[in-house]
Amino acid sequence: MQATSGPIKRIIILGGGSAGWMTAAALVNGTQGACAITLIESEEIGTIGVGEATIPPIKLFNNRLGIDEATFMRETSGTFKLGIRFIDWTRAGHAYFHPFGQYGADFDDLPFYQHWIRENVAGRAGALDDYTMAWEAARVGKFSHPAREKRLIQSTFDYAYHFDAGLYAKYLRRYSEARGVVRIEGRVTRATQDTETGFIQSVVLADGRDLQADLFIDCTGLFGFLIEKTLQTGYEDWSHWLPCDRAIAVPCKSRKPLDPYTKSTAKSAGWQWRIPLQHRVGNGYVFCSSFLKPDDAEAELRRSIEGEPIADPRLIPFVTGRRKKFWNKNCVAIGLSAGFMEPLESTSLHLIQFGILRLLALFPDMDMSPLLADEYNALTGAEYERIRDFLILHYKATERRDDEFWTYCANMQIPDRLQYKIDHFRSHGIIVSDERELFSNPSWIAVMVGQGIMPGRAPALSGLRPAGPASERMADIRAAMMEAAEAMPGHRAFIDDYCRSDLQ
Repeated sequence: MQATSGPIKRIIILGGGSAGWMTAAALVNGTQGACAITLIESEEIGTIGVGEATIPPIKLFNNRLGIDEATFMRETSGTFKLGIRFIDWTRAGHAYFHPFGQYGADFDDLPFYQHWIRENVAGRAGALDDYTMAWEAARVGKFSHPAREKRLIQSTFDYAYHFDAGLYAKYLRRYSEARGVVRIEGRVTRATQDTETGFIQSVVLADGRDLQADLFIDCTGLFGFLIEKTLQTGYEDWSHWLPCDRAIAVPCKSRKPLDPYTKSTAKSAGWQWRIPLQHRVGNGYVFCSSFLKPDDAEAELRRSIEGEPIADPRLIPFVTGRRKKFWNKNCVAIGLSAGFMEPLESTSLHLIQFGILRLLALFPDMDMSPLLADEYNALTGAEYERIRDFLILHYKATERRDDEFWTYCANMQIPDRLQYKIDHFRSHGIIVSDERELFSNPSWIAVMVGQGIMPGRAPALSGLRPAGPASERMADIRAAMMEAAEAMPGHRAFIDDYCRSDLQ
């Protein structure tokens, strides 16, 4: 029977990969050696390992662990990411950029984007992309770290990383084992449960070993060995809003410059990613099997990659959605075992990261208070839903009618909260956001404007400003961005000097 008091002493993490080893590293760092942490993984099962693009909060995770950026980049063959270039999403031949960082620079109390909307409605503004430091640098293949001095235009952008997910897991494994995490190679065949409470007591390996723990972390991916197979938690299916259900991934040799951004190109029944690493390029096609056969998707992907494939294509089936509970009894699901959000906005590792940090913030005693689990589930569920709505926006806001898939997406019903956001922006040029949005105003503006949701009028307060000074300031900001980008080193040159990988 589950103990009712006292501190947790034993933690089992079931599954490796990015989710397992990120969890191990953060827990061993957070518990300061007070808990015995065991990670069980099987080489014969393997991992998906395609979470190679990230968003800026990953820097906070690495910093919390005391990881040196240049060392981490060398060890994972990493490159820098200033945002995502979306190609053909609005219509064929059209592209826009989702930048990391802000638009423009603040020059009065109004957000810069509201000045841009007024100038755009009046026909005086350039493209929105022209007013972001991240795109100006990305456009010319440049990179340097943002300036710390907030008065400089070089302080207005942010960045994340592309890296080899398999190498990242290996790096964190070394980090974790050096601090006391014990790794066990083995395949778990079943779990035992307390007959009264249903709490998990142990996991049993194929060789008969029976390993007990107080807290279990499920990092077994889409299968959800503990959270679903054992505890039968249930799954909330969101495929009616996000209909893509397959991905084909294949790396290839690089034949193009080292872009400091991810590319997302809309295709006949989904979209294709391109993620440049130092030693190769990651490619994949996320598609809906109701509109495209896997063999045809693979053929389409092969035709569009730039270089020779260096591995066989992998087909990854999935159902977008989430578990009905992320923390059930004494089991917490982290990563794909918690839910699947397609990689359109590179949120996979972020959801792992904040699932872990939220667990540390609500870390239980042996009593596994339901109040802690309820709070964890409420916060995590809300985060998944906010990310879900942002992803749906990309599919809904399209002018494309050239394929059945895109026609379906344009016509589908969407969640009420997302429709509310769209209505506010289209009617008044104002972004309404929830308190804990992962994607802040610049992200929503990038996708709405980029995909053709344009306000019919400028925000009312912007009309009280004289037009001349705002236009002049915007022109000055644009010129400053161009000058700053020109002075930056090339992305490849920066990497060669700062964090060149031996794999190059």
